[in-house]
Amino acid sequence: MAINLEDPKRFRGLRDQVHQVAMNMLRPISRTYDKAEHAYPKELDMLAAMADGLAESGASQGAGAAGVRREERADDGSVVNGSNLASVMSVSEMCWGDVGLLLSMPRQGLGNSAIASVANDEQLERFAGVWASMAITEPGMGSDSANLSTTAVLDGDAYVLNGEKIFVTSGERSDAVVVWATLDRSLGRAAIKSFVVPKGTPGMKVERLEHKLGIKASDTATITFTDCRVPAENLLGSPEIDVKQGFAGAMATFDNTRPLVAAMAVGCARASLDHTRELLAEAGVEVDYDRPAQLQSAAAARFLQLEADWEGAYLLMLQAAWMADNRRPNSLEASMAKAKAGRVGSDITLSCVELCSGVGYGETELLEKWARDSKILDIFEGTQQIQQLIVARRLLGLSSTELK
Repeated sequence: MAINLEDPKRFRGLRDQVHQVAMNMLRPISRTYDKAEHAYPKELDMLAAMADGLAESGASQGAGAAGVRREERADDGSVVNGSNLASVMSVSEMCWGDVGLLLSMPRQGLGNSAIASVANDEQLERFAGVWASMAITEPGMGSDSANLSTTAVLDGDAYVLNGEKIFVTSGERSDAVVVWATLDRSLGRAAIKSFVVPKGTPGMKVERLEHKLGIKASDTATITFTDCRVPAENLLGSPEIDVKQGFAGAMATFDNTRPLVAAMAVGCARASLDHTRELLAEAGVEVDYDRPAQLQSAAAARFLQLEADWEGAYLLMLQAAWMADNRRPNSLEASMAKAKAGRVGSDITLSCVELCSGVGYGETELLEKWARDSKILDIFEGTQQIQQLIVARRLLGLSSTELK
């Protein structure tokens, strides 16, 4: 198979539409909800309704932030530009507008990606239209998702969940939470499953909302589960514990969400680069793409370096999504895209603040906000260090016990 790294023609209209939404609907309210932390952006309800209408008409394939399943198709050697590619393109454009607002979009939560990744057909139909957040991280758990201690014990026709989850994006606002829990801690990673827990389920409680450095438009919650009974049919995928498969079933979620987080970083970094180029031009600094960097001013040379870094992250993002569309295993590429985009995204936004000096540091421009927002994209869905560890394991063919 060959990959064409230009934007597919079939998605250019979608990309341009989403860009207009980001520019005309997200940018104008970006600072408002950065200052009004935990206030729900009501303007997003209209956007969500528009997205739902387009989705029902089939006019916006992959326009949301939810992950996309690897659909069965004939293996005839043909190349597909599908929903995964459309998703990362649209998410990056939305985050050119505002990352926190994208993360606050109804029915576009990270839990929706988990449902799309591992749910069976009946569950996909039953949970259609549900806004789902995702609860993985726990106090003292660190960056290794396999260390979770939340338990799920089968009791008749329901599982009983006990544990505490922290840093749950949209944890207060969503309709349901996809909770990762273990069926048997003695069996390690293989026993970890995910459960859809509707809001209002007895025993589930939102304890508090976090105050954060960035993405303040998005609520981040701590949620506890105390003898919380969840219908057995809400366990996503198969309830069987396959020791040979190990953690692969649960990790399939990350193969979908990591390219999306890379897309968020790509979009936020692009916003910083676009605005910095404008501010440099106003200050008389010309960025000449036809001359070597060493023959230009220090500011222009640095800007060219940042754009080169951005291009690498952008291409890795496209590759990971394209591979999913074409039913190729993409765990390595998903981690590479997330690692590269997370690191350079944070570096680009902070460097743009530096290049613009006092103007970049003040609240008269959004550059300082983008620098704050971008940092989380190098942290959640697996930190920079964890991504590098995963990439190393894949390249060297080593297991998690062989390379820690």
